[in-house]
Amino acid sequence: MSALGRHEVASAARIVVKVGSSSISGANIAQIIPLVDALAEAHGRGVEIVLVSSGAIATGMPYLQLDERPTDLATQQAAASVGQNLLIFRYQDSLDRYDIVAGQVLLTAGDLENPSHRGNAHRAMDRLLGLRILPIVNENDTVATHEIRFGDNDRLAALVATLIHADLLVLLSDVDALYTRAPHLPGAERIDHVPCGDPMLGVELSGSRSGVGTGGADTKVSAARIAAEAGTAVLLTSTGLVAEALRGDPVGTWFEPALA
Repeated sequence: MSALGRHEVASAARIVVKVGSSSISGANIAQIIPLVDALAEAHGRGVEIVLVSSGAIATGMPYLQLDERPTDLATQQAAASVGQNLLIFRYQDSLDRYDIVAGQVLLTAGDLENPSHRGNAHRAMDRLLGLRILPIVNENDTVATHEIRFGDNDRLAALVATLIHADLLVLLSDVDALYTRAPHLPGAERIDHVPCGDPMLGVELSGSRSGVGTGGADTKVSAARIAAEAGTAVLLTSTGLVAEALRGDPVGTWFEPALA
């Protein structure tokens, strides 16, 4: 795999897209439709697409009469058990408009650390993509413990992109790009391009979290570095700009990949 340039996004053969809980649950549940529209457009031109989607716990919370994300592991597992089924149904219901079939892939950190399990995951996703199925990946929150969790799905997405040798990883959030500090603060400047290995000195990374998610700008930059160092280009942008991102429009922040 040769390193993908920003001007080559439209020709990427294999892309991993990661979306967070806050973008597709609660008040933002309707964003699943335009997200699927963008994925289907890329799929329709022959791109092999993998979606890494958070949201199982957030989706299950209302059905457990929970107003906020539970803090104890057992309730998180219960919410995930209820929510994962509903989340996949919502994606498939929207994908039906394009006659695209989704495949559910649930992973724990231990799966990607164990050579045998890692090989099985690689083989399964390769086969799904070869069959033109759209894999939807999430952490297996129902069985994961604090000791074996990925910590956030940004890292999971980076590891999946590395596992399947993706050309591009698109990390979606509620911010259009990476900024030198939180974008609402005075003096914040948008970052268009991050060279491979750039230590990003002077950039203040926010670790803030939404009420239902677990990731922030710091986790996205950390994930971007994992993928970029493995040779996968990374684009960080907002969920609302996913269609433009997949078409190769000049949006978001581009993390230059290491040369193969």
